[in-house]
Amino acid sequence: MAVVAYTEEDVKLLARLMRAEAEEDGQLGMLMVGNVGVNRVRANCLDFEGLRSIRQMVFQSPGGFEAVQKGYFYQRAREEDMRLARRVIRGERFHPATNSLWFFRPDGACPAQWFNQWNAGRFKSHCFYAPTRSDCPRVY
Repeated sequence: MAVVAYTEEDVKLLARLMRAEAEEDGQLGMLMVGNVGVNRVRANCLDFEGLRSIRQMVFQSPGGFEAVQKGYFYQRAREEDMRLARRVIRGERFHPATNSLWFFRPDGACPAQWFNQWNAGRFKSHCFYAPTRSDCPRVY
């Protein structure tokens, strides 16, 4: 059962986002990026108040994803990418992205905080940041 509403076009959008942001980190990295996206739709807090769909989350501006804003969100969704997107839409979560709403790729170590959010951990090239339970209870 899905944890957010979606259409087949939403699956393709999320799959394209996951590929654009984390293909170099493999399937698990892509799944974690998908977790962040789904969490943003579920959250309704902080920078993500009012997001109600995968489409709104993917194209959020300002505050959205670098891949979309800087133009490397152009690759089509492959079957494997869509399979991964469906997994996170169904609610599969992967640490350290389990409750995260942000990630980024630093040049060095992950800072303890990023935009006042605490580091939840790192996977390959990306650091993940989660809000507190009191700030965003819907992502927990």
